[in-house]
Amino acid sequence: VQLQASGGGLVQAGGSLRLACAASGAILSINDMAWYRQAPGKQRELVATVTRGGTTNYVDSVKGRFTISRNNARRTVYLQMNSLRPEDTAVYYCAADIVTSTGLHVSRFWGQGTLVTVSS
Repeated sequence: VQLQASGGGLVQAGGSLRLACAASGAILSINDMAWYRQAPGKQRELVATVTRGGTTNYVDSVKGRFTISRNNARRTVYLQMNSLRPEDTAVYYCAADIVTSTGLHVSRFWGQGTLVTVSS
Protein backbone atom coordinates (compact mmCIF):
# COMPACT_ATOMS: atom_id res chain seq x y z
CA VAL A 1 0.00 0.00 0.00
CA GLN A 2 1.27 3.46 -0.90
CA LEU A 3 0.05 7.00 -0.35
CA GLN A 4 1.27 9.50 -2.92
CA ALA A 5 0.91 13.16 -2.00
CA SER A 6 1.10 16.05 -4.42
CA GLY A 7 0.26 19.72 -4.76
CA GLY A 8 2.72 21.50 -2.49
CA GLY A 9 4.67 24.53 -3.55
CA LEU A 10 5.48 28.18 -2.94
CA VAL A 11 2.64 30.67 -2.58
CA GLN A 12 2.28 34.22 -1.31
CA ALA A 13 0.35 34.97 1.83
CA GLY A 14 -3.35 35.10 1.10
CA GLY A 15 -3.03 32.61 -1.72
CA SER A 16 -4.39 29.10 -2.14
CA LEU A 17 -3.08 25.59 -2.73
CA ARG A 18 -4.76 22.24 -3.10
CA LEU A 19 -3.07 19.10 -1.87
CA ALA A 20 -4.04 15.63 -3.02
CA CYS A 21 -3.09 12.19 -1.72
CA ALA A 22 -3.95 9.00 -3.55
CA ALA A 23 -3.84 5.54 -2.00
CA SER A 24 -2.93 2.52 -4.07
CA GLY A 25 -2.13 -1.14 -3.58
CA ALA A 26 -3.82 -4.09 -1.95
CA ILE A 27 -6.59 -2.14 -0.25
CA LEU A 28 -9.80 -3.66 1.07
CA SER A 29 -11.19 -0.49 2.62
CA ILE A 30 -10.13 2.94 3.85
CA ASN A 31 -11.44 4.34 7.10
CA ASP A 32 -10.34 7.77 8.35
CA MET A 33 -8.05 9.90 6.20
CA ALA A 34 -6.12 12.87 7.50
CA TRP A 35 -3.58 15.59 6.86
CA TYR A 36 -0.80 16.41 9.28
CA ARG A 37 1.93 19.02 9.06
CA GLN A 38 5.34 19.56 10.55
CA ALA A 39 6.94 22.99 10.60
CA PRO A 40 10.70 23.40 11.04
CA GLY A 41 11.68 22.78 14.63
CA LYS A 42 8.18 21.78 15.66
CA GLN A 43 6.32 18.58 16.31
CA ARG A 44 3.99 17.09 13.74
CA GLU A 45 0.43 18.27 14.27
CA LEU A 46 -2.92 17.03 13.07
CA VAL A 47 -4.50 19.49 10.65
CA ALA A 48 -7.73 17.84 9.54
CA THR A 49 -9.50 14.50 9.38
CA VAL A 50 -12.33 13.08 7.32
CA THR A 51 -14.22 9.87 7.96
CA ARG A 52 -15.37 7.48 5.28
CA GLY A 53 -18.81 9.03 5.57
CA GLY A 54 -17.48 12.56 5.15
CA THR A 55 -17.45 13.89 8.70
CA THR A 56 -14.64 16.40 9.09
CA ASN A 57 -12.64 17.90 11.93
CA TYR A 58 -10.03 20.65 11.93
CA VAL A 59 -7.41 22.12 14.20
CA ASP A 60 -8.56 25.55 15.34
CA SER A 61 -5.83 27.41 13.48
CA VAL A 62 -7.14 26.34 10.05
CA LYS A 63 -10.89 26.41 10.62
CA GLY A 64 -12.62 28.52 8.00
CA ARG A 65 -9.56 28.48 5.74
CA PHE A 66 -8.86 24.81 4.96
CA THR A 67 -11.26 22.18 3.66
CA ILE A 68 -10.59 18.45 3.73
CA SER A 69 -12.52 16.17 1.40
CA ARG A 70 -12.21 12.74 -0.11
CA ASN A 71 -13.25 10.72 -3.14
CA ASN A 72 -13.76 7.16 -2.00
CA ALA A 73 -13.94 5.77 -5.53
CA ARG A 74 -10.57 7.32 -6.32
CA ARG A 75 -9.14 6.52 -2.88
CA THR A 76 -7.99 10.11 -2.67
CA VAL A 77 -8.05 12.74 0.05
CA TYR A 78 -7.73 16.47 -0.66
CA LEU A 79 -6.85 19.53 1.34
CA GLN A 80 -7.96 22.86 -0.09
CA MET A 81 -5.99 25.60 1.63
CA ASN A 82 -7.17 29.19 1.26
CA SER A 83 -6.03 32.44 2.86
CA LEU A 84 -2.64 30.92 3.51
CA ARG A 85 -0.39 32.47 6.12
CA PRO A 86 3.37 32.27 6.62
CA GLU A 87 2.74 30.17 9.74
CA ASP A 88 1.15 27.51 7.51
CA THR A 89 4.60 26.79 6.10
CA ALA A 90 5.37 23.14 6.76
CA VAL A 91 5.76 19.72 5.25
CA TYR A 92 2.27 18.30 4.89
CA TYR A 93 1.71 14.57 5.30
CA CYS A 94 -1.35 12.55 4.45
CA ALA A 95 -2.36 9.52 6.45
CA ALA A 96 -5.00 6.86 6.09
CA ASP A 97 -6.31 4.01 8.20
CA ILE A 98 -6.48 1.11 5.78
CA VAL A 99 -7.60 -2.48 5.88
CA THR A 100 -5.42 -4.30 3.39
CA SER A 101 -6.64 -7.20 1.34
CA THR A 102 -3.87 -9.33 2.83
CA GLY A 103 -4.73 -8.59 6.47
CA LEU A 104 -7.87 -8.25 8.53
CA HIS A 105 -6.88 -5.33 10.74
CA VAL A 106 -6.57 -1.60 10.32
CA SER A 107 -3.13 -0.13 9.80
CA ARG A 108 -2.10 3.50 9.46
CA PHE A 109 -0.19 4.38 6.33
CA TRP A 110 1.63 7.65 5.62
CA GLY A 111 2.41 9.60 2.50
CA GLN A 112 5.87 10.94 1.76
CA GLY A 113 5.15 14.58 2.59
CA THR A 114 4.84 17.62 0.40
CA LEU A 115 6.35 21.01 1.21
CA VAL A 116 4.15 24.07 1.43
CA THR A 117 5.94 27.41 1.72
CA VAL A 118 3.99 30.61 2.28
CA SER A 119 5.91 33.82 1.76
CA SER A 120 4.95 37.08 3.46
